[in-house]
Amino acid sequence: MRQSSSLAAALATLFAAAACVPQSTSSAPASPPPAVVAAPVPQPPPPPPAPTRAVFELEGDVQQGGVIRGIAPDGTQSLSLNGTPVTLAGDGAFIVAFGRDFSGAATLSATLADGRSVTEQLRVAPTDWQISHVNASPRGGVSSEAFRRRRAPELAQIVAAREIRSETDGWRQDFLWPATGRISSVFGSQRIYRGTPGSYHSGVDIAQPTGTPIVAPADGVVILVADAPFTLEGHLLMIDHGMGLNSAFLHLSRIDVAEGQRVARGQRIGAIGATGRATGPHLHWSMKWRDERIDPQLLAGPM
Repeated sequence: MRQSSSLAAALATLFAAAACVPQSTSSAPASPPPAVVAAPVPQPPPPPPAPTRAVFELEGDVQQGGVIRGIAPDGTQSLSLNGTPVTLAGDGAFIVAFGRDFSGAATLSATLADGRSVTEQLRVAPTDWQISHVNASPRGGVSSEAFRRRRAPELAQIVAAREIRSETDGWRQDFLWPATGRISSVFGSQRIYRGTPGSYHSGVDIAQPTGTPIVAPADGVVILVADAPFTLEGHLLMIDHGMGLNSAFLHLSRIDVAEGQRVARGQRIGAIGATGRATGPHLHWSMKWRDERIDPQLLAGPM
């Protein structure tokens, strides 16, 4: 009985010790949570390719004395009008014009980067010029040797000025009238003296009193100032509008700008007068594109 009591006590002590040993609660390492995969964000469709301009875009007057401005087909490397090279701006824009006596068709031809050509056939419409027949001999001729000697250096200055090509974009603008008033003579008018044609009028005349201000019809660079009156033009002012397009203002009483000066559209540049060969105060405004004389009224529009 004593041994059984001792054995029971020993077993009770053993069970109590086992109960005091902390039980491990650890288990195998937990698996990492599954990665979250973001749903793809919808992407907008790619923009459509830029349209390719495969033809000429033109605006203006396809007629004698007219001017057209345009944009060449995309990829144009060189441009010509009836075989004569035409300058292209960086964006493909250009200007061409047709002189008072231009006749027949005109062909614009663009050579593309891949060697292909794009052509545009233009029908240059005739203009109904004011022609008057006079039963008399021409009067007021200037053909003396003294006149020719004086005239030669004046013409040389005018020709040299028109060779200047300025970095200006005035040719792109809508042109203003440099002065407003009664139009006393139009571009292209001509007298026929007993069957012999006289010189046609090279510009448009605006009658106003001496001292009436004139403004630049478009941006440009002053390429000639005749401080001493020329024999025919008097105080002459010329402005280059870029791309071979220029304006000349004749018979001025005063010039308010200097050669090489940049002028802005609408800026005052001088005043009307009657200097040179003029019968009264007026502004004679003439324009040329390269060697072609053009009608300023077609660029300026209705006064």
